[in-house]
Amino acid sequence: MAFDASTAVAPSSFESYLAASTQALFIALDERDSYTHQHCDRVSLLAHEIGIACGLSQKELDLLAVGARFHDIGKIGIPDNVLLKPGALTAEEWGIMKMHPVKGERLFRNTLHPQADQIATIIRHHHECFDGSGYPDGLAGDDIPLASRIMLIADAYDAMATTRPYHRARAHRDIIDILAAEEGIKTDPDVLARFLRVIPHSQARAD
Repeated sequence: MAFDASTAVAPSSFESYLAASTQALFIALDERDSYTHQHCDRVSLLAHEIGIACGLSQKELDLLAVGARFHDIGKIGIPDNVLLKPGALTAEEWGIMKMHPVKGERLFRNTLHPQADQIATIIRHHHECFDGSGYPDGLAGDDIPLASRIMLIADAYDAMATTRPYHRARAHRDIIDILAAEEGIKTDPDVLARFLRVIPHSQARAD
C-alpha cells in the first residue's frame, strides 16, 4: 500500500503545530518589546473575564482570548524611535504608531490559525471608539466587533495601571474615573458596566 502523506499527521499533532506557530509569533513580540508581551498577557486575562460577564459563548471567548493576546502584535513593525520613545510622540510619530492595528491584522491573517480571519478583524478594530472617533476605520457603536469593544477597555485599563517611560502608573480609582468619563465616547456603556462588575475581583486590578 502506498504511503499517503495526507494522513501522516494526526489532528492532535496538527493542532499542536498551529499552537506552536502562533506561539513563535508571540515570542517574537517578547524579543521586540518585553513590556508589550507582558501587557498582552494581562489584557487577555482581563478581556476574558469581561467576555464572560458579557455572556459570550465558549467559541467567542476563545477568539477574544487569542485576539487579546495578539492585539499589539503589529508593534513588531513600529520603528524603535517611535515604539520605545521615552516621551510624548509627535503628530507624525503618532500617525506611525496608529498603524499597529493594521500591521497586526496583516500579521495574524497570515498565520495558519483556523480562525485567523476572525481574530485578525478583532485585532484591527481594538482602537475603534464607540462614538466613531477611533482608528483605523472610524467604526462606531455596534459596527465595532464586540470583542474589540471589550479589548479596548481591558487594554486601556492595563496601560494606565502600569508604569511606562512617559507616564507613571495610575491608581485603580483614578483609572475608573477616566474610563467612566469616556463612557459613550471611547467605551461602550454596556461593556463598561460589565467591566465595572468584574474589575474589583480581577487579578488584573491595580492597587
